[in-house]
Amino acid sequence: MPNESDSHPNRDPPPSRQGTRLLVVDDHPDCRLTLSRMLQMCGFQVMTASDGRAALEIATKFRPRLVLLDLGLPDIDGYEVARRLRTEAGLESTTLIAVTAYGAEEDRRQSREAGFASHLVKPISPDELLAVLSRSEAADS
Repeated sequence: MPNESDSHPNRDPPPSRQGTRLLVVDDHPDCRLTLSRMLQMCGFQVMTASDGRAALEIATKFRPRLVLLDLGLPDIDGYEVARRLRTEAGLESTTLIAVTAYGAEEDRRQSREAGFASHLVKPISPDELLAVLSRSEAADS
């Protein structure tokens, strides 16, 4: 019986992300759980929040390097969360990535103006997400 390394001989091992703090903010529990588990398996240190207020509270204590932020949150929308994170001491350079169902050009424009580095439209593939995260980490280095 082949082992995992035999079944994907051309895949490079994932880069070590030990210690890279990442906050996942999504009001949909399944999406939040799936993303957080996948990212933990990739070596990220992950915290989660289900709404904007919790995201702001957690971010000020956790100090994430990366934030995956849904735009359609029940209390404070993701655009406003991003704006508030940008004014928080120590979080101004945190990389914000929109992970949302909002994919219109106006949504993308608003996310750029709010300080998002990338705008991903759900459903996203794990490969697409990891590519964006890798580019973000490389840009931070």
